[in-house]
Amino acid sequence: MKRFLLPLGIFLALAVFLGMGLKLDPHEVPSPLINKPAPDFALPTLHEPGQTLRKQDMLGKVWLLNVWASWCGACRQEHPVLVDFAQRQSTPVYGLNYKDERADGLAWLQSGGNPYAASLFDHEGRTGIDYGVYGVPETFVIDKAGVIRYKHIGPITPDVLQQKIEPLLRQLNG
Repeated sequence: MKRFLLPLGIFLALAVFLGMGLKLDPHEVPSPLINKPAPDFALPTLHEPGQTLRKQDMLGKVWLLNVWASWCGACRQEHPVLVDFAQRQSTPVYGLNYKDERADGLAWLQSGGNPYAASLFDHEGRTGIDYGVYGVPETFVIDKAGVIRYKHIGPITPDVLQQKIEPLLRQLNG
């Protein structure tokens, strides 16, 4: 009888961990970068290949970094939400065009509107990797000191904006 206790104990422990895992929100994947300085970058902009933007250019203001691509279906879902947000908020949104072709990214913004103060062109995806991106869209809230304060995985919805991002922006800008 004792020989069944160990497998039964292991099974029960696994069942408890599985049950806990099923209650987690997949959009709330913890990032090791939260409350740490955002990785440095120096990337050409999507619209002006000769113009380079760096993280240092953003210091002193709170900003959003939205990782997107023209080939991303979920990005199409969130795009109208970002366009609306950019029109009514003073917080700048910067895009990171991830593993895309320049012409495709430009055409996508032309057809759907451009919510970005500027969009960085990360053709190889190296900057995205530095930010821990493993799928698009992903959005980061970065404070005035260049520290990542929030990461959202998946498309931004009006509820996410209203309940999580906008209160954090008010706090960081206050």
